[in-house]
Amino acid sequence: MWEEYAAAHPEALVASAEYTVEHFGDSEGLADQLLAHVLSGRKRATSELVETYVASGDGVPRIGSHWIACDGRGVPTVILRAVELRLGDFASADAAFAADEGEDDLSLASWQRDHRQYWIRVSAAEGREWSEADEIVFERFRVVWPPQHAD
Repeated sequence: MWEEYAAAHPEALVASAEYTVEHFGDSEGLADQLLAHVLSGRKRATSELVETYVASGDGVPRIGSHWIACDGRGVPTVILRAVELRLGDFASADAAFAADEGEDDLSLASWQRDHRQYWIRVSAAEGREWSEADEIVFERFRVVWPPQHAD
């Protein structure tokens, strides 16, 4: 998949020729659900704890960086490119970002409820306790490959 994208868009690689391969969420079902939102165009943003990037050994994404989003079984499905990034705490999320994440009813209240539960669960699995003061990467992305799903 990456080779096809790189051959079709060599100009995109000038900014960032590196990429990661990962999936959304922390379970097969959640990965598939969130990927479906990406494929439908509903989801154009994501957020993750800085500590989770550190724990996995991945660097924090940069504007222009790519990632291959896989389904819940690890099958590469689309290539995403970061177009906007910011760091902040839980309280810094706003309604526009919650809507861009494309989950539940798109409201800030549901974003806060669902992400609080998610980060408590993920942090516990990583052996630490989550706090609303923890640093979060807020990322907006574009689907850049394959062409039928690209923006």
